This record gives sequence, structure tokens and C-alpha cells, in this order.
Amino acid sequence: MRPSIVRLVRARRPERKTSPLLPPLVLYRHILRAHKKFLSPELRYLGDPYVRDEFRAHQKIDNPLHIVAFLTEWQDYLMKLDRGEWKEGSLTKEDLSKMSEEQVNQLYELMQATKKARQLDAEEEQEQQ
Repeated sequence: MRPSIVRLVRARRPERKTSPLLPPLVLYRHILRAHKKFLSPELRYLGDPYVRDEFRAHQKIDNPLHIVAFLTEWQDYLMKLDRGEWKEGSLTKEDLSKMSEEQVNQLYELMQATKKARQLDAEEEQEQQ
């Protein structure tokens, strides 16, 4: 018995290892739902407006490469939230090399602010004891 042409063609197609990209609005809603499900109110207070602002800022982008990269990164973030991997997340050297100088500076400022907030929290706890 001869295999049909359709079966031969399907056998040669490469398997897709990643899920297809979600449309922007669907992805945005999924992220907000994941924030509601997995994040504390304090983290949601920071995360929800950040997501909203990022999606608004990229709403009028015309370059397809930028759109795909943007959606891919946010979809990866959503998967990390779903798996619980966001808690132990860290940046690789590859991630840092992809960032602009402005982004690295913003990341450094965020790191300094979180260190300061941790110190203040630790001091408040010591005072209460």
C-alpha cells in the first residue's frame, strides 16, 4: 500500500517547539489575570500599571520584528508566571547584552531602590522588636 502524498508532506514538516504567539489584547488580558492569580497586592500595584504602560507604548509600532520580539518576551513572562519561575528569575549576560544603556541604567536604579527598601524594612522590624 502506498502512503498518500499528504502523509509524506506532513512527515517532513518540522515540529513547532514553541506555542504560537497570542494576539496583543489576549496576551495583555492573560497577563493581568495571571497577576491577579499569582502576585501579592503589593506586586500587582507595581506590575499592572507597568504592563499597561508597556502595551500602550508599543501599540503603534509598525516594525514586525519589534512586534514579534515584544509579544514573544511578554508571552515568555506569562509562561514564567504560570510555572512559578518568576520568583527565582535572574538576568543572564545574554539578556544584559541585548539591553540598551538606558535600560541597564534603569535596572541599576531599580536595584538600588529595592536594596534601600529592604534596609528600611529590616530597620523597622528591629525597632519593633
